[in-house]
Amino acid sequence: MEEVNYIKHLNGVFEQFSKDSRLNPTHISLYVALFQFWNTNYFKPEFFINRDEVMQYAKIGSKSTYHRCIKELHHWSYIVYTPSHNPFKGSRIKMFDFGTSTGQVVDQSQTKIGTSNGQAVVPINKHIQTLENQKNNNKPHDFKNLDFEDFENGSKQKASVPYRDNLKTKNHKNYNEPL
Repeated sequence: MEEVNYIKHLNGVFEQFSKDSRLNPTHISLYVALFQFWNTNYFKPEFFINRDEVMQYAKIGSKSTYHRCIKELHHWSYIVYTPSHNPFKGSRIKMFDFGTSTGQVVDQSQTKIGTSNGQAVVPINKHIQTLENQKNNNKPHDFKNLDFEDFENGSKQKASVPYRDNLKTKNHKNYNEPL
């Protein structure tokens, strides 16, 4: 088999997952566990798995959930699953390469699954930055020349939030008053 690009394959298969409404998190977890076993088997065209190990990697606690999900992944052409019914041999799995345009295509109407060899153009959505804050036009712009003694003497602040001494921290505090 040709060399599998780990990142391109995962990007391609996750793109497929996002388009497929039949999948649930258990299917994705199982696929990622199978992909990890495929990786440890040096991306051989076929490899054998142990159900208990795969269930542990995929964090699946129920055998019936495991069997339902692996059969559905097979039926939906994400993998080829051949059960062995032999606990000493394990089931046979064949994975498809989703990372290149020459790999297996789940949706036959598509011509490309993964990424191309060229640079990917990704749109960057940035917020439009303005010079002044639209919400708080009354905010003083020059903080250095702001006279804070006026606030203590009782004159009102021009900002949108009035100055309040909720903690009673002004200079002439009556220490007999509770906070």
